[in-house]
Amino acid sequence: MAEITIKGLTFEPYISQEEIAKQVERLAAEIKRDCVTDSPIFVCVLKGAFVFASDLYRTINMPKSEIAFIRYKSYVGTESTGEMNKILGLNDNVTGREVIIIEDIVDTGLTAHALRSDIEVMNPMSVKMATLLYKPESLQVGKVPEYVGFEIPPKFIVGYGLDLDEQMRGLRDVYVLKKKD
Repeated sequence: MAEITIKGLTFEPYISQEEIAKQVERLAAEIKRDCVTDSPIFVCVLKGAFVFASDLYRTINMPKSEIAFIRYKSYVGTESTGEMNKILGLNDNVTGREVIIIEDIVDTGLTAHALRSDIEVMNPMSVKMATLLYKPESLQVGKVPEYVGFEIPPKFIVGYGLDLDEQMRGLRDVYVLKKKD
């Protein structure tokens, strides 16, 4: 894994695809163990979580489960705007269902809190969250996700679905913004 420079910013390797795969396996086993039904509905938060959701959903391998998609946006460039914009809402019926939200990263908690709140009013059996990355030092609202792949410091990262202005999502590894000397 080599450094990558884009838009004048340099990113260095942070989490390898091998490390990610191990955490996906662990999280899938934990989620499958904790499910009380064999037909939960997984809600993937677009766009960032699509890579993680795909790997996690296939690894969980519950034939009666379903996957749905929702899209919220709160980032511009390398910063959270602090505002939640719902781009695509959840149209699936989750009444009485186990819901597992799949998120790429929980940073301030604003998006995670809004997601939970929006889904909880739909009368599900339960709502839990799985996230690949969690920044505990940055959490301002909401609760800690039930399933966390990696706890990381409050740094800007890209790759494995996470982006910088829609670019770098396709990187197989996670990269961190390099500090300027």
